[in-house]
Amino acid sequence: MSLPTPLSTPLPTSPKAVLIDLAGVLHTGDQALPGAVDALRRLRDSGLPLRFLTNTTRSPSSTIIAKLQAMGFDIHGGEVQTAVLATKKLVQMRGLKPHYLVHPDIAEEIGPSSPTPDAVVLGDAGPYFSYDALNTAFRLLMQGLPLVVMARNRYFMEADGLSLDMGAYVAGLEYSAGVKAEVVGKPAQPFFATALADLGVAAEDAVLIGDDLMDDIGGAHAAGIPGILVRTGKFRPGDDTHLDIRPALVADDFAAVVDILLAQS
Repeated sequence: MSLPTPLSTPLPTSPKAVLIDLAGVLHTGDQALPGAVDALRRLRDSGLPLRFLTNTTRSPSSTIIAKLQAMGFDIHGGEVQTAVLATKKLVQMRGLKPHYLVHPDIAEEIGPSSPTPDAVVLGDAGPYFSYDALNTAFRLLMQGLPLVVMARNRYFMEADGLSLDMGAYVAGLEYSAGVKAEVVGKPAQPFFATALADLGVAAEDAVLIGDDLMDDIGGAHAAGIPGILVRTGKFRPGDDTHLDIRPALVADDFAAVVDILLAQS
C-alpha cells in the first residue's frame, strides 16, 4: 500500500464536517469497497457531521439510499444530496416548464415534461440517449431554450470497468446548438454551498472526499473546501500529480482517509 501523498492545499487542523462522494468512494456498482462500511461507521462514531453528495442521475434518491443500506452503510435520506433533487429545486424556484431528457427511473421523482417547454433539462439517460431524443432536445435549444444539466461527468466506474457518462452528450448539444449548459450538480459551487449551509459549517472548516479530480476536487476547491482524492473508482494514474488541480491530500481509499481524519481529531 502506498502512503498518502500530501499536496498543496492544507487540510483544516480539526475538520468540523465531512462531505463524501458515493460511487467510486464508498462503492462500485452494488459492492461496497473494501473497508468502507467499517470506516464510515468509525467516522460516524466520531461525531463529525456528514453529508453525501452524488451526481448519479439514473436512480431516484430512495433507490440510491436503499442500495447503500443493503451494502451495510449507515446512511439516511436527509444526509444524501443528489443532483436530481437539486435540479428539481432549481426548476421549482425559477418556475420553469422543462422538456426532460432523463432516465425513466427518475421520471417520477423529477416530474413530467411540459408540452410547452421553456427549458431543456438533461440527466444521465444512459441507453435512452437515442438520436431521436437528442435531436428533439437539439431542436428546442435551437429555438432559444436554455440548457440545464444535472451534471457533466466524463465517466464513472462500474463493476466491469469505466463507462461513458453524460458529459459527452452535454458537450455534443452545446457544440451543435451553440449554447452553454448550466450545471446544477458537482462541480457547481451552489451544490457544495447547500451542503455547507445545511451543516452550518464554513467551507474552510469542511473537507470533501472524492474520486473525481475535476468535479469532486476541482469543484470543492472552487467552493473553498479542501478536497481529498482517493485512488479508487474513476481515479486514473496522473490525477494525483495534476498541474492545475491540487488535492489537499491523496490517499489509497476511503478507509485510509478516515484513519487520517480521526488521527487529526
